[in-house]
Parts: sequence; C-alpha cells; structure tokens
Amino acid sequence: MPPNGERPKSLGSVLDAISYQIGVSMTFWKTTFYGIDVGLIAFACHLVLGIIVTLHVLRYKRDISSAIGWIGIAWLSPILGAALYFVFGVNRITRRAKRLLSAFHKTHLSKTEETQLEGHYGGLKQAIGRITGLDLSTAATIAPLRSGDQSYPAMLADIEKATKAVLLSSYIFRDDAVGRDFIDALARAQQKGLLVRVLIDGIGGGFLRSAAYWHLREKHIPVARFLHSLVPWKMPFLNLRLHKKSLIIDGRVAYLGGLNIGSENIKGSDRRRLVRDTHFLIEGPVVEQIWHDFAADWQFATNEILPHPPAQVSPDHAAGRSARIITVGPDQEADQLVYVLLSAISCARHSICIMTPYFLPDESIITALQIAALKSVDVHIIFPATNNKLLVGWAMNAHIGPLLISGCRLSQSAPPFDHSKWMTIDEEWVLIGSPNWDIRSLRLNFEIAMEAYDTGLAKYLNASLLHAGLHLIHRKEWESRSVFGCYRDAIARLLMPYL
Repeated sequence: MPPNGERPKSLGSVLDAISYQIGVSMTFWKTTFYGIDVGLIAFACHLVLGIIVTLHVLRYKRDISSAIGWIGIAWLSPILGAALYFVFGVNRITRRAKRLLSAFHKTHLSKTEETQLEGHYGGLKQAIGRITGLDLSTAATIAPLRSGDQSYPAMLADIEKATKAVLLSSYIFRDDAVGRDFIDALARAQQKGLLVRVLIDGIGGGFLRSAAYWHLREKHIPVARFLHSLVPWKMPFLNLRLHKKSLIIDGRVAYLGGLNIGSENIKGSDRRRLVRDTHFLIEGPVVEQIWHDFAADWQFATNEILPHPPAQVSPDHAAGRSARIITVGPDQEADQLVYVLLSAISCARHSICIMTPYFLPDESIITALQIAALKSVDVHIIFPATNNKLLVGWAMNAHIGPLLISGCRLSQSAPPFDHSKWMTIDEEWVLIGSPNWDIRSLRLNFEIAMEAYDTGLAKYLNASLLHAGLHLIHRKEWESRSVFGCYRDAIARLLMPYL
C-alpha cells in the first residue's frame, strides 16, 4: 500500500496530469523496430493496463488514499506501475479451505447467548458475535504466564501429558536449546501415536533456511510452512504472515498469546536479545474454537482436513468466564479486529489499558481513543522505551503528541524489550492474543485473539503494571524534542503501511 499522499485539489488537475503523462509516454515510446511501431504498441499496453488497474482499484480498494495512490502509480509509471499493482496491490488470499462447519460457528445468536446480553456489555457481546459469527463460549481457566520462564515448562509438561492430540502454531520457531526441547517433546508425542501437527510461518520461521522445520521433518513430525514459496509468481504472498502463537492439547487445554519459541524469551539470554512476554493458559469449552481455527489454517496450508476435537471430559463449565475467539486475516471481507477494538473502546466508562510492543493503528482507532479520553475515560497506553525495530519505534513517536493533547496517558516500559500484548476495559473486559496494534496485524497478518469477561484477570494485568518500572511521558517533555526528531518520526510514519 503506498503511503498517503496529498489529495489532488480537483478532478481536473488529476485529468490534466494524466493527459500530460500520456503525451510524455507517447514521446518516450516513439520508436520503430523492423518497421513495427514499438511506441504505439507500448502506449497501447500502458493505456489498457492503466484502465484495468483503475477499474480493479475502484471496485476492490476501500481505502481512498490507497485507491488514489495505486491509480496514480498505474498511470504515471508506464507499465511498471501496473506491474507493481498486480504484484503487491491485489489481495489474492481467499481461503481455499472453507471454515469447518460446527455447532460453535453460527451467523446468529443462540438462545444461550441471548441470556448473556444483559447489562452494560450486552451490546458489545452482540456486536462481537455478529462480527465474528461465533457464539460466546466459556473458559474455566485463563492464567497469565510470564515469558518463557513460566510458559515453556507448562507447555512442555502438557505436551508430555497429552493423550490424543498436540497442535502447535508459531510465527517464530528457533532450532536452539528451547526449540529442540519442543521438537523432542513433539517427537515423543508422535511416537505415542497422537495426532501431532506443527505450523510455522514461512517468513518468521526462516525464509531461506528454517532449521527447526527440517529438524521436525527429520523426526517425521507432520509440519508445514505457511505461505512459503521460492517460486517468483508466489512471492506476493510473502507479505501476508501467520502471526499466531497457539498450542492446543487434546482439545481441552490451550496456550495463546504473543510468545514465540526461542531462547531469547528466557532469563539468562543475552541482555541485548532478551524479550519479555506474556502468554496465557486457557482451559474450557472455548478451546474448541481455538482447535477449529488451527484446523482451518492447517487445511489452508496442506489441504488436510483435521478431525473435530476430542469430546471434553468435563464440558460443563457454567461457572467459567464468558470468552470467544476472534480471528484476523486478509481473507476476511471486513477488518474484524478493527471493528472489535472500536466497539470495545466505545463501551468504556472508566478505563482503557493497552499493552503493546508496536502501536501504529489507523486513524479511526486513534480518534476513538482520543474521544474516549475527552469523555474522561482513563486511557493508558504502554509500549517499550526501546523498540526492537528502529523504524517502528520512530513511527510510533508520531502518534504520541495528538494522544497526549487529548488527555491520554502514555508510558514506556523499561528494558528489556517487552513483547506483551493485551487490552482491558473498565477492569471487566480483556482482549489477549497475538495481534499488535499496527496495520500489519490489523489487516495483513493472520492473527488470533480472545475476548474474555473476566474481572479478576483484568485487575491482575493492570496491577502488574505497578511493578513494571514505567516511565510516564509528559507533554512538556514531548514538545521539547528536537526538530530533527520530529521530522525523522514524521517520515517514518509515512512508511507505516510497510512496517
């Protein structure tokens, strides 16, 4: 997606620019080769391709700035502009695999959910139900785990205790000490005759060389790389990534969050590479939704249809927290996570707390947060003081000023880099999972999140910030930045769609 440019002052100016460029193109291509008017043929190709791109953009591009940018590139860059659009501008991702039909996947509200639509959050439950097409389920347990130090031992122990199935999806899967522990545990599960499947992103898991992938293959573990190809005409898919991190055990236990598999997530790693994170242990009927989401991704990557999850030993968790899975991907007709975030922000009465490593949302979300702050809602956004992606860190800075002016609180977490991601509303509603607050997670990546109406978890997550050594950004401090820093951040922000 090209960066937002200045909008044309009038339709006439656009037509004049196009007419001028057509004249330049005709002059540029004016030559003959063995009696063939190459210029005329090239100009005709340019004209036809420009029309095709324009018609396609007008029909399929919803974002106005993106549409204007692509049309301009197609007309003002002869042939090359059209080629760039067909390679990078066309969304070819539509799921080859249809969502597995099951009782949990409906387009209407069940009688069970109708009884849960009372109270202040009834509208939010109804909205998210219609956005996702999923009924509310329940989670008997949602336990936060800090980094790999708490998460990895619990995950490995559950893999060892599995009796039916182990399904693992990870954006990054390293072939280091931690990765080999998981590979060995998965191999033992495979040898016991369990259903074992591993899905690794084609970029995050290593594009040219994925040591963990080949190590899993050597152990005869069914593994696939998501949207990975060395074939040139499939290269456009490389921008669309499987960013999910999930582990499902027997259809009864799941792990969800932002934690990849690698030694950088445990203490004792090189301080410069150390990453803090938060992962979540989940038990209860909602795990079935996570299973079906993995099954859809696996079917998309391999064409293999996985069975339904094993029946739960204790399916009745009426006392559990209401919860529901939210999936995100470029295959969806609507920006589901954007709608969910806007719905949740509009419901806030007292507080909004956002923890994210990358804060680069679109203007609609920025505006919603500003309006919430103007209504005296305590909006608190936390992100790392030092980002692991330099350009992203600069681009994030460009959002801080307007949010501070509106009354939002912004804080920076002390090193090491914190990759945690969650959101709470009024200490009653929680959103966890793999998405970041950036354009890539909101529109380009395949992501999985979970909403939960869990007061205890929300209060625990908010209280954890009291011990995080946060640095509150003050408006005067921010306005005293150098002119160079302001322009640097503004330029980086223009690259936001690519970050």
